[in-house]
Parts: sequence; C-alpha cells; structure tokens
Amino acid sequence: MFEKGEYIVYGMTGVCRVSDITEMNMDGLSTSKLYYVLEPASVNGSRIITPVEGNKNVMRRVMTSEEAYDLIDGIREIDSLSVRDDKQRENCYKEALKTCDCREWVGVLKTLYLRRRDRLRRGKRMTEVDERYLKKTKENLFGELSIPLGMPAEEVEKYIVARMEVGE
Repeated sequence: MFEKGEYIVYGMTGVCRVSDITEMNMDGLSTSKLYYVLEPASVNGSRIITPVEGNKNVMRRVMTSEEAYDLIDGIREIDSLSVRDDKQRENCYKEALKTCDCREWVGVLKTLYLRRRDRLRRGKRMTEVDERYLKKTKENLFGELSIPLGMPAEEVEKYIVARMEVGE
C-alpha cells in the first residue's frame, strides 16, 4: 500500500501524488472500500479516485535516484522498437506506455526520435500519432525522472543528453 504524500506512477496517467487514502461507502454494499485519491503531476487541479485493491491499472512507486541514474547510464543499451506497420506501431507505443516500465518508455522515445530524424531528412513532418506518443512518453518518463533527480521535468531531457555526451 502506498502512503499519503508519496509519488507513484499510475498507468498511462504517469506520475501522481497520493493526496489521500479514504474509505468510500458504496450504496447497497455493506462494507466500505479503501480508495487512493491521486493528483496527476501533469494536470493541475485534476484528481483520480481509484481502489487500493483490485485496480486494473499498473501502479508502482516512482524510481529511486539510484534506479534513475542506472536507467540513464543504460540508455544506450536499450533498443528502439522494430515495427514497420503504422497501425502495429501505434499499438506498440500504447502497450509500452501501459507497462509503466521506464525501459519500455526509453525504447519508444528512441524509436520516435529516429523516426522524426528520418522523416525530417526526407522533408516530411512527424505523423500526428508519433507527435502524440512522443509528447506523452516524454511527459511520463521525464516527469518520473524529475522526482529522484530533483529537477524540473523540462530540464531532464537536457540533463540526460549532456550526461550522455560527457560519457563519449
């Protein structure tokens, strides 16, 4: 069980703060059930109420600083996705986001960065689907990394690039 005030990753929503854990008595039920009240970090003023037990969405704690640095140090070894069909690619993006696995998110980002570079070289823009998943994946990954790294999410991408360039 998560604690009040703790940051967690909640499904495709991304980073949320547990603002409360409360009982809710449902009409017609003799027992009350515990619910998390979550505040998504990416949407001010928004709240999600979700059951503590039996939740269908993946919920996990935000990674530690050690896990964050390990992830960043291992980015080069993470493969991009190798899907050629556009419809399958979108499904792969969606499934990777649902896993709440940062390594999967990095694979999606690598794929999207490579696709953007390739399309720009050919004088084309990114597809709408690619732009949407690039935004969401960056929001989720950099939003999570911002907590253990102690920096704003907007700075995380620059930090990762700078850190990787130093290693070369």
